Amino acid sequence: MTIETTDVLRYSAFTPGDFAESGVVGGNPAGIVLDAAALDATRMLAIAAEVGYSETAFITDRDDANRRFRVRYFSPLAEVPFCGHATVATAVALAERIGPGTFVFDTPAGEIPVSTATGTDGSARATLTSVPASSRPATPEETDAALAALRWAPGDLDPHLPPHVAFGGAEHLVLSAASRARLADLAYDFDGLADLMRKHGWTTLQLVWREADDVFHARDPFPVGGVVEDPATGAAAAAFGGYLRTLGLVREPMTLTLRQGEDMGRPSELRVDVDPTDPRVRVTGRAQPIGDPR
Repeated sequence: MTIETTDVLRYSAFTPGDFAESGVVGGNPAGIVLDAAALDATRMLAIAAEVGYSETAFITDRDDANRRFRVRYFSPLAEVPFCGHATVATAVALAERIGPGTFVFDTPAGEIPVSTATGTDGSARATLTSVPASSRPATPEETDAALAALRWAPGDLDPHLPPHVAFGGAEHLVLSAASRARLADLAYDFDGLADLMRKHGWTTLQLVWREADDVFHARDPFPVGGVVEDPATGAAAAAFGGYLRTLGLVREPMTLTLRQGEDMGRPSELRVDVDPTDPRVRVTGRAQPIGDPR
């Protein structure tokens, strides 16, 4: 039975520019239901599955006067505690309807402030402030199992950026590739990696390659959500900021650029602001309404 999805808005988040003019379909599409108060979890999951994007956000309670909203996130297969790109998309959709400024989202992962504004290029932008982000070294068993599922060898890893399990509202295993070519060649065991991620509670794997101290390329397999790869992952970006701070690579406030989705034809750009004195991480991106780009 087809789920009625006419009330689902569709936005792309973390777009690298105005793809409506460039013709490049970039960013990560998200579904948004602005009034989901009458929907239970079963219904929300069914709608997310019908929409088919990596995430759909559902506003289950709203206080427009105080700009506070309760939000839940569903992939086609399961509910997740937090999703960055759907948060950015939802905030921009709200700003277009009730005005730009700051919102507060109450999520299963905690309270997430999100500020919205219009950029100098006319594009709508949102900045989410994560819950406290952190990371811990991955165990050898976790790393070896992940490498096996990815079909990577230990020598494919950058020894200067060790494997960690990072948290920024959800957990992500961070693995740093030694070369851009290794990152570009992604052909993993979908079911095997999904089983491993469910075992450890990881939302995505964040595979990165360092181009410069403040520029990283990323890919995020998401088999536990029924998606081979996420083209832009704001929650993982927040976790990655915590990871770099844990490693001692953030000695003063810095802004990182994460480039994601390039290898799957959906270029995305995430700005990540990290402060060594603040455990929270700020992730900024553009968002705009779309049709259905699938």
